Amino acid sequence: MFSPHGPSLRELAVQALSSVEDGYDLLAPKFDRTPFRTPDAVLDATAGALRPLGPFGDGLDVCCGTGAGVRALEPVCRGRITGVDFSEGMLAQAREAHPDAAWVRADVRNLSFAGEFDLAVSFGALGHVLPSERPALFAGVHRALRPGGLFAFPIGAPQPPTSGLYWALLGFDLAMRVRNAVWRPPFVMYYRTCPLGAVRDDLAAAGFDVETVPLAALGRRADGGPRYRLVLARRPGAP
Repeated sequence: MFSPHGPSLRELAVQALSSVEDGYDLLAPKFDRTPFRTPDAVLDATAGALRPLGPFGDGLDVCCGTGAGVRALEPVCRGRITGVDFSEGMLAQAREAHPDAAWVRADVRNLSFAGEFDLAVSFGALGHVLPSERPALFAGVHRALRPGGLFAFPIGAPQPPTSGLYWALLGFDLAMRVRNAVWRPPFVMYYRTCPLGAVRDDLAAAGFDVETVPLAALGRRADGGPRYRLVLARRPGAP
């Protein structure tokens, strides 16, 4: 992260004291060289799990960032690919990397698409959406899909309290809550605000039929459970 090719500690500090939009505008040129970018293994596992359910027509990447989700959409979509994000800096990187896709600047909590896509995906974005805002996000994705359309995103298994990662994520979220209590504008980025049960309930309330499948390619935990599951939320109706 702190190599000459990635952001410096100072740059990350400036980002953390900015708004979410401004912070990602600043980070955008080096974002793909940070651990925050969704790993290719997760993108490939998602595409592999979606392939038997397709092919799909038009695809949408919700909170697309620099466009990494194209790697998961291209193998399964025959139509156009569109990405939506509210950071113009991130979209500029996406346009440069994937000029054949369409890139739209918008707030994903207020999407204006209506019945335009057959598949929507999202990677690593739910932590930027407060639990109270998830219903608006999911309702917008539901509107954006055609009948029978699918909204898919990976979600990691919860870490046990014996794991060092459990305490690292807990500490990060606590630090962000303190930061947002004493500094404005807020920077919404949490790792523990989107448990699978709550996400499923919000998707169902938005009108989706919801199931999950294990992403076996990403391995299993010590207890035998999958490290990641793919949430499959389908808009009812004939495709």
